[in-house]
Amino acid sequence: MSAVHYVFPASFAQQRLWFLDQLEGASAVYNLKMALRLSGPLDQACLQRAVDAVVARHESRRTSCAMRGTEVVQRVASQLDMPVQSLALDGASDVVLAAKLNELGTASFDLQHGPLLRVHLLRLGATSHVLLLVMHHIVSDAWSAGILYRDLAAYYSAFSAGAAAQLPELPVQYADFAVWQRDWLAGAELERQLAFWREHLQGAPPLLDLPIDRPRPALQSYNGNRLSRALPIELSARLQTLAAAEGVTLYMLLFAAFNLLLSRWSGQSDLVVGTPIAGRRRSEIEALIGCFANTLAIRTQL
Repeated sequence: MSAVHYVFPASFAQQRLWFLDQLEGASAVYNLKMALRLSGPLDQACLQRAVDAVVARHESRRTSCAMRGTEVVQRVASQLDMPVQSLALDGASDVVLAAKLNELGTASFDLQHGPLLRVHLLRLGATSHVLLLVMHHIVSDAWSAGILYRDLAAYYSAFSAGAAAQLPELPVQYADFAVWQRDWLAGAELERQLAFWREHLQGAPPLLDLPIDRPRPALQSYNGNRLSRALPIELSARLQTLAAAEGVTLYMLLFAAFNLLLSRWSGQSDLVVGTPIAGRRRSEIEALIGCFANTLAIRTQL
């Protein structure tokens, strides 16, 4: 039986990512990748059943986007085959494995035709595998990656034990959220929020001039890296104590310190820093896979 497609409005986040895809062309910039190393015997039939169950559970796994007149919409398929793509890399070195993961993870998606999820199983040995899940940001976010892993693990554990998975029924789907968001952010409410951000960012500096910054290319390259550092336990405890004493969250405290550091480096007292938020303000959507995240331009005037 062929799939039926149901059409719903796109969320504002989906509209934003669709615009960037049309502007810049297909790329891997908004690919979300999660690689899991699996040790021990693996039942590939159960893994495929688990993937099928996740795709059936979450409509966002069966969603693509398209233009309907002048509006971006999301198209939800009633069913979708998602075969696990297997690849033998027995005895491969870490360098070869990393190169293959990068190759598979940076293949672009077709947002209009989908699917917007790919599942790869890399065999390293009889009891050693790597499961690579690649999703496009237009139907996923970092929070969603954890949900995908949790649901996939629950289904696999149940199926491999010959039992039925006991996952609670989802009260809503992502398309329900998009419809609600469009109804809420309209008319007077939309104008109220737009007025806030216009005032918040009026006269804001266009750039942050750091003394060690590199020249910006004419076209954004997206070449970058991530530097992580763990704070000592003693320092973390002192920061928690200070935050509690000031009546703020640890994030607020560190964000203030970060702005102070940027101000001292740049000599600027008016700063705008982009910070992501989860965007999941209701308990009903906490277990959904979808693009809820948003980036806020927080302005600080020291």
